[in-house]
Amino acid sequence: MNQRVSFRYFIKPSKADINGLCNIYLRITIDGSRVEFSVNRKVDPARWIAKAGMVNLNNSSGQELNNYLSNIRSRLLQIHQQYINENRELTAKALRNTYFGKDDRKRMLLEVFKEHNDQVDSLIGKDFASGTAERYRTAKMHVENYIRKAYKKKDLLISKVDLKFINGFEYYLKTERNCGHNTAIKYITNFKKIIRIAIANEWIKKDPFINWNSKLKPVERDFLTEREISILLEKNFGIDRLEQVRDVFIFCCFTGLAYADVKKLNADDIKFDLDGTAWIKTRRTKTKTKSNIPLLSIPRGIISKYNRDQNKVSSAYLLPVPTNQKMNAYLKEIADLTGIRKNLSTHLARHTFATTVTLSNGVPIESVSKMLGHKNLRTTQHYAKILDQKVKQDMEVLRQKFN
Repeated sequence: MNQRVSFRYFIKPSKADINGLCNIYLRITIDGSRVEFSVNRKVDPARWIAKAGMVNLNNSSGQELNNYLSNIRSRLLQIHQQYINENRELTAKALRNTYFGKDDRKRMLLEVFKEHNDQVDSLIGKDFASGTAERYRTAKMHVENYIRKAYKKKDLLISKVDLKFINGFEYYLKTERNCGHNTAIKYITNFKKIIRIAIANEWIKKDPFINWNSKLKPVERDFLTEREISILLEKNFGIDRLEQVRDVFIFCCFTGLAYADVKKLNADDIKFDLDGTAWIKTRRTKTKTKSNIPLLSIPRGIISKYNRDQNKVSSAYLLPVPTNQKMNAYLKEIADLTGIRKNLSTHLARHTFATTVTLSNGVPIESVSKMLGHKNLRTTQHYAKILDQKVKQDMEVLRQKFN
């Protein structure tokens, strides 16, 4: 290791305090990179020898201060030598952190992951949805189990994460955990955030993901046809819990709301224009983007069904939405009873709104994107790609023109 290291003490006379004293700073420079910090001592600028980086020796206090500065420099040189002995790459920031007892070389992967997840948990409802926090917890569990199986350890130095670790983790998820390709990639993406944190804090010098090339595979999103929507609307289940879940599902089909958004929907989210048009005006739980959706007659009827007194101002939830687990279980039951051979879910309802309800009926994709609360139009364009019927309708206009 052949690094150029220099230490320089200096003061800033322009920033003297009310007594005319200046803080003493130390600048560490290693191969052109540098950091500065105060050494918690002050000096009269008249007594400061800038070239030597010390005070003159008029009295015992001057000698004491110079000894203090010399001891700091000696300690930093010891740390520098320690890095050389251990063949570790040294930066100015790392040298400063080690001096202050913040040597992060022994940061453990699962410890950092837990710290991150604890922060996410504390911000649920503010910066993160509960589902996001749950995915990070699951990703950490998979990483922990992988370390136990592949490395026979309870934890691993975060600096030991390399491309071999990442590829091995992907293989583990697909084989031992039987995850599909896209599911595995999503867990690795959650894990990648922890590595970005490590890189930002210089716990890792090189990004281990730089040569990792796995990407999500395109997925054809399923949706209901008009006939299937009619089957659901006309079916009399005779069981309250199934009737309620069917109503919530249909409501999502005609509004495009995700599960988290329909669950928290309350009377304050319903707004009326001057002409009496009812709107859902809310923010998506996932992205915090605004979502403004005109209420069609079917979803308005569903709201009326569960809120008979429409003039009553209430902050209570508008619809009886069960837990996501129960919702999906009951929807599976509904699919069996109706003969619909599709995996019914609130997400499929959202796809149905984007395709069958809006795009297929000529609603411009820009309007659909705004109602869905998408940040990027390209996200909405994915729905347009799967609408062969819409392509047929568009081409019919061209055919008529040529005829």
